[in-house]
Amino acid sequence: MALPPDIPDAPNEAFLREVDDNLRREQFETFAKRYGKWLIAAVILFLVAVAGYLYWQQKQQQKSQVESEELTAIYDEIGNGRLDAAKKRLQPLEQSSNDITRAAASLAQAAIALNGNDRQAALAKFHSVAEDGGLPKPYRDAALIRATTLEFDTLKPQDVVTRMEPLAKPGNPWFGSAGELTAMAYLKMGQKDKAGRLFASMATDRTVPETIRNRAQQIAGTLGVDVTAAQAQASQPGNQ
Repeated sequence: MALPPDIPDAPNEAFLREVDDNLRREQFETFAKRYGKWLIAAVILFLVAVAGYLYWQQKQQQKSQVESEELTAIYDEIGNGRLDAAKKRLQPLEQSSNDITRAAASLAQAAIALNGNDRQAALAKFHSVAEDGGLPKPYRDAALIRATTLEFDTLKPQDVVTRMEPLAKPGNPWFGSAGELTAMAYLKMGQKDKAGRLFASMATDRTVPETIRNRAQQIAGTLGVDVTAAQAQASQPGNQ
């Protein structure tokens, strides 16, 4: 028997009323089905690249030239569909003494596992990176976001909020991705006001990727949040 639409325990029905089917399909629980396995792999590799950039910017270090070239060659193999060869070449890099190389290799292995529909293997890699305190924080954060994305439907909404709390803040490099996960969790809990404010915050933050900003603006509007007013407030002196 279907639940009445006003009952908070039916968050999916409430969400569907406020966000059109196209936006709903863009959310995380159907991301893989809509965009395909290879785009997920591309997203993982993109996150790896961004995480690497953030780390080098912070620490001003360099990878060894040999391992850097090896990773580049492996990415080429992945792009050309030679996954078995790429997996074999990644294995020794996962044992590298270079933390950057080790993290990047593990995340690439996770991307390959996702392409092969091996969700559990991918999650194991993501959690391994996220929980390895010896790895650079940007890589651990990227892995935590991807693991949470894959597990979103099976996690309690409050667990998602708790996981993402350190990252879902303006000024954090992962604010857009972590903020979307957090706002989605708020919606599942029926906390539309919190979700709307968070979407509006993402929509007005110029450091958030444009695709996320645009999506956040549309969803915030469906939740009754005036993003235009929020943008005007953010542009006031002292709020920059």
